[in-house]
Amino acid sequence: MLQYHKSKQKIAIVFLLLILAGITGQAQLTKRVQPVWWFGESAAANFNHYQGTTQKLNSSTIIPSAFHTGDGVKPYLSLLTEYRPNKRWGGMLNIAYDNRGGKFKSVMAPCNCPENLTTNLSYVAIEPSIRLAPFASSFYLFAGPTISFNVAKEFTYTQEKQSDVTGDWSDLHKTILSAQAGAGFDLPLSAKTSGTQMTLSPFASFQTDFGTAPRSIESLAIYTIRAGVALKFGTGKKAAVIIPDAVTTTVTQTIVTPAEKEIQFSVRAPKVVPLQRQVKETFPLRNSVFFDMGSTEIPNRYVMLSPTRALSFKEEELQEAQPANLSGGRSARQLAVYHNILNIVGDRLRSNPQSAIALAGSSDKNPAEGKVLAENVKQYLVNTFGINASRISTEGRDKPVIPSEQPGAIRELGLLREGDRRVDIESVSPELLMQVGGVVSPFLRPVQIRGMEADPLDSHVIFTTTGASDLLKSWSVDVTDDQANVQHYGPYTQDQASVAGKTILGNATQGNYKIVMVGQTKNGMAVRKESSVSLMKANDALQSGLRYSILFDFDRSKSIAAYENFLTEVVTPLIPENGTVIIHGHTDIIGEEKYNLNLSHDRATGAQQIIERALLKAGKKGVKFETYGFGEDESMAPFENNLPEKRFYNRTVIIDIVAN
Repeated sequence: MLQYHKSKQKIAIVFLLLILAGITGQAQLTKRVQPVWWFGESAAANFNHYQGTTQKLNSSTIIPSAFHTGDGVKPYLSLLTEYRPNKRWGGMLNIAYDNRGGKFKSVMAPCNCPENLTTNLSYVAIEPSIRLAPFASSFYLFAGPTISFNVAKEFTYTQEKQSDVTGDWSDLHKTILSAQAGAGFDLPLSAKTSGTQMTLSPFASFQTDFGTAPRSIESLAIYTIRAGVALKFGTGKKAAVIIPDAVTTTVTQTIVTPAEKEIQFSVRAPKVVPLQRQVKETFPLRNSVFFDMGSTEIPNRYVMLSPTRALSFKEEELQEAQPANLSGGRSARQLAVYHNILNIVGDRLRSNPQSAIALAGSSDKNPAEGKVLAENVKQYLVNTFGINASRISTEGRDKPVIPSEQPGAIRELGLLREGDRRVDIESVSPELLMQVGGVVSPFLRPVQIRGMEADPLDSHVIFTTTGASDLLKSWSVDVTDDQANVQHYGPYTQDQASVAGKTILGNATQGNYKIVMVGQTKNGMAVRKESSVSLMKANDALQSGLRYSILFDFDRSKSIAAYENFLTEVVTPLIPENGTVIIHGHTDIIGEEKYNLNLSHDRATGAQQIIERALLKAGKKGVKFETYGFGEDESMAPFENNLPEKRFYNRTVIIDIVAN
């Protein structure tokens, strides 16, 4: 028995040493903005120890010799929630299955024969605790009461000279109020850029029945040392990812307030401000035609040609025609190209007579109507472009293969269902699809378009106030030049804002500027931070650049394999050594603003990581990245959000390649 106690102590000490070792390891962990709420589960071993006197098991079983001590190792399982408003304190709640079973040390009956008693005592426990991290690190302590509800109380008594007795304990409290205390350490398992954070937490604790013994008679007492691990998940806000080819400055504090310990202010300013850029864009075709709610007719915003006009239509005419407007973040040209989707597909089918397509029409809870939508698209291609009907198959569905509306969704259902009322164009014919490294992807071949972009993204001055959305009511920026002229921008409520460099320069060709960020915390305290930048307009020589885009399905951040091949085999080879790659992620307006900002960061950084790996493999050096996530910010979005196709195109990462 002594050896057993020593083994229990060794196991608990090992767990505690692992936890305490995390204090020194914490300095190596990357600082990140952690989630406030965490959810997960835990599993542990209960090392139970019995003390006291136990002789009357129930009204029909009173044993001749009393038991006094015992031990057992039993399972503990829980669902958990943690609340961490800051780095030092918070709360924990476990709803657990807690088994306190064990085996008593044998005693001798008057017949000089051994008696043995085993028990299976188990509870459903509610365990609220205070969580304290005294070093503001991943090491934490916890303590609190436990409320246990008995669910099993079996025992088995054996004696050499009589039959075994199995029954239930009598006089057992149905509810027990006790206490626990322990320590743990959170080990991050997820990448620091991941929207969902995951930690593995070894822990050890001590449970006592202080306050209420298990039974109302005799003096049985149970003490438990618990050792186990918890797996926890949380969704947290991540700081903006900025890898600049520009002057990035960190401010000095001029007013010290508690909020400023959590708020960091930086300014990204371009070395030179390009006023415009000639862009050759590889524009992806969203392979869907969206239908208005309540109508089965193809909406008139899609370009519908007469059979005579269709005879002369060529996809190439969309490269130069249409509005030459790539400015302001919203492009009339790209939308005009997309709204010719039926004519582009018709031209490709006509030019490649061996090709075929499948049309999947979707209408909420009405596959028959979905079939009608698909048939209307088919009839346009057959009647206008003369495509043989046998080359076009149709089907009706209640939901697309990848729907926007998810099971259980209750918010913004109108916008989600608009996006799901559509006809998806699918094909296995290589002539219609994007080729990547000789492998056909599921995406329609993109369209090449050219145009002029005014105020490109890398001409903007970007202000980042990390922590603003959580801690500040609002913040503004004052920009003061050498002549004490002040420009005021704001107020802002999110962590990031931008102003075109041309706007700040005005008529000047260059200038030095003092930047002052002024904010107010949610408890009314003032925050002020300062920086400075120098701007210079680019010379009149016209820059040129390449642009590529990746489209994402609703609420998805991972690029599918076909896009990874596209980034690796098509985009990366076009990046010159010492060039600049500007990556910006966007979302539509559906969902929470903060969540969308994180999602856009995940999309942008995911694309950057794929390109970086490909550059390393290719041996290219000196490439600079500027990577941003703008969320649903409509001032920076590629399109507005008033049509489902525009919202779908806003679920994107845009990649600009500029040769220095």
